[in-house]
Amino acid sequence: MRLLLDTHALLWWITDSAKLSARARQSIGTGANVLFWSAASSWEVGIKYALKRLELPAPPEEYLLQHLEMNAVERLDISERHTYRAAALPRHHADPFDRMLVAQAQLEGLRVVTADPLLARYDLKIVW
Repeated sequence: MRLLLDTHALLWWITDSAKLSARARQSIGTGANVLFWSAASSWEVGIKYALKRLELPAPPEEYLLQHLEMNAVERLDISERHTYRAAALPRHHADPFDRMLVAQAQLEGLRVVTADPLLARYDLKIVW
């Protein structure tokens, strides 16, 4: 499977949090799936870190890069077509970062690893 990791899913994975479901943990850790990380999630982490709403042991550009490489996670840039799809989505979710993940998952044929129940309202496959 091709899996797009929601921000919290990756953070819970790399911190070995009990909040990560067994199915999500297995899907991320199996090595059989291709994992993706959106530039939108890096942006979200950077903002939360700068606002001191997220504590990390190192700045996000160091911490995330290290863990993305260790876990063989592919980067997914934001394209113009992603932005148009995100803008056109129904307003089930107000968070622009999550709306971008939905748009990217839909356009790139990815399943989303997320605990966010609002994302299930969109036409996409959730792994949790």
